[in-house]
Amino acid sequence: MALLEVKDLVVHYGKINALKGVSLKLEQGDFVTLIGANGAGKTTLLGALSGLVHATSGAVSFKGASVFNHTPEAIVAGGISHVPEGRKIFSELSVEENLQAGAYIIQDKARVRDLLERNYQLFPRLKERRKQEGGTLSGGEQQMLAIARGLMSDPDIIFLDEPSLGIAPILVDKIFDFIIQINAMGKTILLVEQNANLALQVARYGYILETGKITREAGCAELREDDAIRRAYLGVTGEA
Repeated sequence: MALLEVKDLVVHYGKINALKGVSLKLEQGDFVTLIGANGAGKTTLLGALSGLVHATSGAVSFKGASVFNHTPEAIVAGGISHVPEGRKIFSELSVEENLQAGAYIIQDKARVRDLLERNYQLFPRLKERRKQEGGTLSGGEQQMLAIARGLMSDPDIIFLDEPSLGIAPILVDKIFDFIIQINAMGKTILLVEQNANLALQVARYGYILETGKITREAGCAELREDDAIRRAYLGVTGEA
């Protein structure tokens, strides 16, 4: 049984058909990436899976139970976390207050402290800045904070939407090192990333989304060698 399975998911924005029957699945411990051009429907898909966007039809199951069009609160409580595009941290709260906000579903204070310490071990820079307001952090530090906040609910699966967006190139590799570590900890990852070359290097399996439809899926090593994908998404022209 897949950890997360999506079947024929359809989403409309008014008369616009944003997702046209998307199907995908993730097993426990998977690292899967979703590749597509701007406007392909990647963020819409993550929103529908997180309860932020209402789906028209289809099926979404998590741990064998339906979570189709459940509320965001119920989906987080069930074990799914979503780190949105643009980070969306609480700029006037401290780093530690942002992290504690990510654990709002957990009533056990000792467990929250343990999760906080685990995140500080993973992101030492956040520990150094734990009393600093989130809005005063650099773009890379804010992305670390957004990811760490997503981990504070101790999810089984984490959705990452464009984690390299707006970050200095020197910090992008560091952010992805953290993401690889998170997967190594046993967390299942669904990654949406504008840097397709990097995404296909770190993930194990990939789906290509074009105008609301999955047009190709395969292991990432295979996708990196596909000439059409190399030309469309990896910036390769002619023969390599």
